[in-house]
Amino acid sequence: MPHIAQLSPHVADLIAAGEVVERPASVVKELTENAVDAGAHVVTVEIQNGGMTLVRVTDDGCGIAPGELQTAFLRHATSKIRSEYDLEAIGTLGFRGEALAAIASVSRLEVLSRRPEDGLGASLTLEGGVVTGQEEAGCPVGTTMLVRDLFYNTPARLKFMKKDAAEGAACLAAVQRQALAHPEVSFKFLRDGRQELLTPGDGKLRSALYAVLGRDLALGFTAVEGSGEGVKVSGFTSLPTCCRGTRGYQFFFVNGRYIKSKTLTAAVEQAYANQRMVGKFPGCVLHLEVKLNAVDVNVHPTKQEVKFGSERQVFSAVYYAVLSALGADKSRPAAAVGGAVKPQAEDFHQTSLPLHDFTSKGTGGMGHPAPLGQKDRLSAPPTPPSAPAGGEKNRSPVFRPPVLSASPQGTLISQPAADSFPLKGGSLKADGSAEEPAKGSEGAGLKAAVGAAAEEAPEPAVISAEEQEVPWRIVGELFHTYIIVEQGEKALLIDKHAAHERMNFDRMRAVDYVPMSQVLLSPVVFTPAPEEKAVLLENLAELDRVGFEVEDFGGGSLVVRSIPDYLDAAGVDAALTEIAGKLSLTGSTGERERRDEILHTMACKAAIKGGWKNAPEELERVAKAVMAGEVKYCPHGRPVAIELTQTELEKQFKRRS
Repeated sequence: MPHIAQLSPHVADLIAAGEVVERPASVVKELTENAVDAGAHVVTVEIQNGGMTLVRVTDDGCGIAPGELQTAFLRHATSKIRSEYDLEAIGTLGFRGEALAAIASVSRLEVLSRRPEDGLGASLTLEGGVVTGQEEAGCPVGTTMLVRDLFYNTPARLKFMKKDAAEGAACLAAVQRQALAHPEVSFKFLRDGRQELLTPGDGKLRSALYAVLGRDLALGFTAVEGSGEGVKVSGFTSLPTCCRGTRGYQFFFVNGRYIKSKTLTAAVEQAYANQRMVGKFPGCVLHLEVKLNAVDVNVHPTKQEVKFGSERQVFSAVYYAVLSALGADKSRPAAAVGGAVKPQAEDFHQTSLPLHDFTSKGTGGMGHPAPLGQKDRLSAPPTPPSAPAGGEKNRSPVFRPPVLSASPQGTLISQPAADSFPLKGGSLKADGSAEEPAKGSEGAGLKAAVGAAAEEAPEPAVISAEEQEVPWRIVGELFHTYIIVEQGEKALLIDKHAAHERMNFDRMRAVDYVPMSQVLLSPVVFTPAPEEKAVLLENLAELDRVGFEVEDFGGGSLVVRSIPDYLDAAGVDAALTEIAGKLSLTGSTGERERRDEILHTMACKAAIKGGWKNAPEELERVAKAVMAGEVKYCPHGRPVAIELTQTELEKQFKRRS
């Protein structure tokens, strides 16, 4: 049997380095976090050969005392905590005292540092974690860390490193995350002598977002702000039309620390339910502020995973903040003649609460409009989904929707409930009026970050529909598919099928919706695939709720005795087959998700189709729903309307330059 022996300090340091320093990006992350903790206002990161040859991080922070330089590179040496009670409320990015020791043990390191009160600074060199020299040095206030020849003494680690381009990209990503986490700090990133990132450090998240993600992507984001149950949420989230094919544009920060969280990802994506296309994921930059003792950051060596005291509260706060921002956004994609549909530059603000429904309960479709004059209380949207497994099972607080009523002129007015979720720019009082936003809140406008300046946008305001109403009229119809609406100096093209599909979906999804079902004189018998039959039989209750009466007919067949009134008997086979396919993809998700998949199909079947000739009254009902802001995206996430401004049109005719 092998003898038990204590490892040497050098080997122990190498093992610890394997937990903290995985690649050059790990070095960049740890050193930039230390710079932020030191109170730096400007941080410069320079790498060579993907960071393998050199990583240099320079800051203008508080510096390190000459007598404490060597102590800083000892394991578990830190200025952040003093007792066990400090671990209960950690407010700094670094606290373990392992980063510098781990980095020094696998590199040749040099540090220069000077405090503001010292006339001279100090220089310290280490090789493999062993001090090789210390002397006085002239240097600016702050600290400069030079890490050379990373993993020179652990060749086994070198073979797992990727190409310089990939390692350099990972280093840039680490700096970008720090820039988004701390917009009050100006970050500069240089790769092989080339500047690739510069943020202004003006304290505005909008400016950092613009510098990090670029103009085109930043224009597709809308502001988010809300608070509840001890959690404050602020930042930006992408519009449904600007969702991407990857989750790589989702950034979450808790008390200034970048984290990865399945809870937060689920909350954001659930807020986009029935508003984004399949296979597309929203982007976001969200900052959460919680009490320091309500989150445990000491659960992972790299500190990118945290544990919340209440998963439910955090989930609900993020879900409602994002949902409110999406519902309040009134922007529409702009139609660029000869180019792609893109969001407008001024669409960075939100103005009012979302409207969830347009028709009263029991309306059958376009042929049975609900009278505009009657007051209809909108049905409450479904209770937000529970946090992922592992969180609390308590139900989230109920979201109170606005009341939809009609003015004497026929204008739809949104009257928010007294306890609605707070909006950007302030919260709502009990009488429905808006409180003044707190001073120092996120300002509008993009400051020149990379050499370009943008105008300051107006502060968001909560105004009534009458105040923002601009007269509009239906000009006509294009290809029997698109409704043309003129409003002021812009024209709108409305996809009548997509808009009506959304109207149907919202109506069917209401909790008090009662489907109108018709009994078939001759029941329809069809034989689906075995997998499809099993899925349909497992969801008979959901099918019944939307108007289907389906039974097992034996021999692999099903018999349908009743169908929704808007569905023709000839389309039963195709409709149920489509529903079965969607339910099979949904799998074992919750009841709400399964019902939504069924309603997607039913709303589409009940909607007017492109190419159909419709009465003017039918087109007007669809246009009213879109112009009132109640319908913005179809259930699959596609926009229902695009804008074409008079200026853009005149440019095409060379009336303007």
